[in-house]
Amino acid sequence: METEGSLGSLLRWAADHGISDSVDQPTSHSCLGHSLCVSFFPDTGGRGLAAVRQLKKGELVLRAPKSILLTTQSLSLEDEKLDMALKRYPSLSSTQKLTFCLLYEISKGPSSWWFPYLKHLPQSYDILATFGEFEKQALQVDYAIWATEKAALKSRTDWRGVEGLMQESNIKSQLQTFKAWLWASATISSRTLYVPWDEAGCLCPVGDLFNYAAPEGESFNAVDVLSFPSHASLNDELELLEEQRDSQWALTDGGFEENASAYCFYARESYRKGEQVLLSYGTYTNLELLEYYGFLLQENPNDKVFIPIEHDIYGSSSWPKESLYIHQNGNPSFALLSALRLWATHPNKRRGVGHLAYAGSQLSVKNEILVMQWLSKNCHTVLNNLPTSIEEDNQLLCNIAKVQDLQVPRELQKTLLTYGGEFCAFLETNGVVNRDEAESHSSQKLKRSLDRWKLAVQWRLLYKKALVDCIGKKIRMV
Repeated sequence: METEGSLGSLLRWAADHGISDSVDQPTSHSCLGHSLCVSFFPDTGGRGLAAVRQLKKGELVLRAPKSILLTTQSLSLEDEKLDMALKRYPSLSSTQKLTFCLLYEISKGPSSWWFPYLKHLPQSYDILATFGEFEKQALQVDYAIWATEKAALKSRTDWRGVEGLMQESNIKSQLQTFKAWLWASATISSRTLYVPWDEAGCLCPVGDLFNYAAPEGESFNAVDVLSFPSHASLNDELELLEEQRDSQWALTDGGFEENASAYCFYARESYRKGEQVLLSYGTYTNLELLEYYGFLLQENPNDKVFIPIEHDIYGSSSWPKESLYIHQNGNPSFALLSALRLWATHPNKRRGVGHLAYAGSQLSVKNEILVMQWLSKNCHTVLNNLPTSIEEDNQLLCNIAKVQDLQVPRELQKTLLTYGGEFCAFLETNGVVNRDEAESHSSQKLKRSLDRWKLAVQWRLLYKKALVDCIGKKIRMV
């Protein structure tokens, strides 16, 4: 945790360079105080920004000039050596370039113009690419494990692609390691904001203190099948789905404004004094939140749960595979329900009722019963094949929370050794197999591993709850 004085130096530096939460009343000692203040929210994101007065929806709450945004362009314009180095590697992606630039700038130490901001960046992250083998397997679900492996492979591939550039640039040797690259890429993944001139985005001092709120009211509900007109074609419906998805990804509470030459943030709703002011920066599933940001939401209206689906179900309709899922509340997606209704229809009759299924209409009572039976059976099968139950996961989370509350290293390590089950595998993975080793092991490293393990268990628990809720759903009958 940062001290109040340490954080105050960042806010003073930000104020000196034009960041302000007030258009009319800028202050020299801090960039905050008129609309926002830094506060701690232990149950909803940790450190964040709170309202210091009543805020109205749509009100400008923070403004950061372009000159203070950390981008590949802003760094290379100020450093000719960096600019020339980047030009020697034109094949690098925009994200690789910005990640390298961050490490390059950190290598300058206190001489960096951005040093007051850089020294306040988190020391560790919990995105999927940082998950070890134990945390990865703790997710239990195949496609989540695969996503973790893919994220880790991409990070290592990106790092190898920049090794030559790092060596030529003579940045500090400890910043050329994969560990440093992983930290920097996690910083870029979890803290950048969109700007129109760079696909990698920008780092925005103070602006990156906003915690996330999921956009609501945009997801399809399986029982809200009247969203589509009955005369619509499949192409019409797919286009509507695509348009809605695009609008979700565009949902933000701020953006770079050319006329102001600044990044401007607005209140996404009305806030009372003391409430956390949140920022909605896109529509993400919980797995995507873990992959890019290192957290998840217990209630995420945009979450998607996937279960194995037979090939003949895919073949019975024209819906893309990624649209066949179950919502976090247990409702099957519009596309999944439509596909199952067609699959449960005799192949010779599908052509005649296809327009009804694609419009969201129920085809018959018998057909609907077959759909419900398929959903119930397959959700049961998935749950039964997973290594642990919901009850076991709940108990495991309780035990992890007890361990996390311990502040004294010796108590932490001693308590870890008293639990069995997955705790034994956790300790073995972290190189702690007996009490003597626990005494000398880094409690900080254990706590970071615990944090990632907890996230994996939380994700798999929400996955299982969605399947249980799906089994219990009563789909509306004709």
